[in-house]
Amino acid sequence: MMAAPAGAEGFGAEAGYGRANGRWGAEIGAGYSLGLAGFSLTPGAGIYLRDGGTAAYGRIEAAYQIPMSLRIGAGVRISGKDPRPYATVAMPLLPGVALKGNAGPKYIAAGLTVGY
Repeated sequence: MMAAPAGAEGFGAEAGYGRANGRWGAEIGAGYSLGLAGFSLTPGAGIYLRDGGTAAYGRIEAAYQIPMSLRIGAGVRISGKDPRPYATVAMPLLPGVALKGNAGPKYIAAGLTVGY
């Protein structure tokens, strides 16, 4: 298994499936990761596709890349009335590609990230 560099920075994209605001749907988003010494701060935004409609969301995540292993952290997703805190974990599959999962109160999602 290969891991992303500990200080990976730059643009990235994410696509996944999850439950937010009481409904299941697909998420497609992008962000920019700022990294230093294994830590990263990644603001991002995207759209949530569900029930034939769309909703915009924003998020910010803080994470730590364990060398040659997982990236773990916490984030806040802003969509609808209430911000939703969540835990996040990503496992590298290839350089620049990771399987990612998010879980928190009334929010759960899994998908792929490409880039950061």
